[in-house]
Amino acid sequence: MNKEQVLEALRNVIYPGFTKSIVDFGFVKDMAIDGESIRVFVDITSSAEEVKKQIIQDAETELKKLGFKEVFVDISAPKAPIERSNSMTGKNIAPQVKNFLMISSGKGGVGKSTTSVNIAVALAMQGKKVGLLDADIYGPNIPRMLGIEGIRPEVVGNKVLPIKALGIEVMSMGSLMEEGQSVIWRGSMVMKAIEQFLRDIMWSDLDVLVIDMPPGTGDAQLTLAQSVPVTAGITVTTPQKVSLDDSKRSLDMFKKLHIPTAGIIENMSGFICPGDGKEYDIFGMGTSEPVAKEYNTQLIARIPIEPEVRKGGDEGKPVTYYQPDSETAKRFQEAASKIWQFIEKVNEEGGADNSAIQPTTPPGVSACSVR
Repeated sequence: MNKEQVLEALRNVIYPGFTKSIVDFGFVKDMAIDGESIRVFVDITSSAEEVKKQIIQDAETELKKLGFKEVFVDISAPKAPIERSNSMTGKNIAPQVKNFLMISSGKGGVGKSTTSVNIAVALAMQGKKVGLLDADIYGPNIPRMLGIEGIRPEVVGNKVLPIKALGIEVMSMGSLMEEGQSVIWRGSMVMKAIEQFLRDIMWSDLDVLVIDMPPGTGDAQLTLAQSVPVTAGITVTTPQKVSLDDSKRSLDMFKKLHIPTAGIIENMSGFICPGDGKEYDIFGMGTSEPVAKEYNTQLIARIPIEPEVRKGGDEGKPVTYYQPDSETAKRFQEAASKIWQFIEKVNEEGGADNSAIQPTTPPGVSACSVR
């Protein structure tokens, strides 16, 4: 009996809740064959006992059909929870994605989508396999920012292929509807859309899925945290106190949803004059640092207002990709490096608090701004 025959048999072992096998997901890592005895090593993304038991049972059945008398299936799964959304329930409706990065904000108009696009592009430029999900159902700006507006995704069977742009896989409600069409949905429909974007889009085996969330702390954020183990969360803010007040609510949300907080990105932090290249403090700079300390996290980056950022967003040419030598691009690259270091740290420490997540009862930007 050889390895290829074993793998072919294990293609009949379907990962619980999905249509793909543990082989197709790439979860079979190694095997050792000794006559009529075999040991298979499987690395899965869920810590749920029922998932492990089902895989072991199905794998034993298929391997014994090949004639093996002794079958051992070693399952590696996330460690007991420390701090990560949804790990005790074990629910992960997109198991082919290794890490989920939630980019959030307490209020709109602070540059969250611009940040999401440039962080995703920066991570891809650093060699990561990246997806970008525009979960801002009511205000999907990502297609325009990546220059893919008007492009419709390809449907394969009952699944949808993400659109590819600048080395990343992308999906947005804006790619599924006509330009200017409004989305007038109740919260339950938004929640269903988030789940479908995770389950029914044919994301490949991604190192990270960057998720541009709608502003606030509502149904979309709760649904995401209940559907996948979010590896890290980032809050985007501007230096003004009004924005910082809302950012505190976003940081508090991460805590309540058991999402490890990677830090704060302070957007519109200073203005780089195109004439002399100097940076001027017009909205304030560094005001997020006390908030970061208060919530035991870090200020990841201060992203300045730079005319080329606005221009790049409007023309579908993100500054990080098209003007990599600009000051803003360098800061996004540095931010992406810090974020990836944090993600690696979370994974090294293992798992998260997958306790059941329940909703809690809750006790003006200038013309130079970017989205």
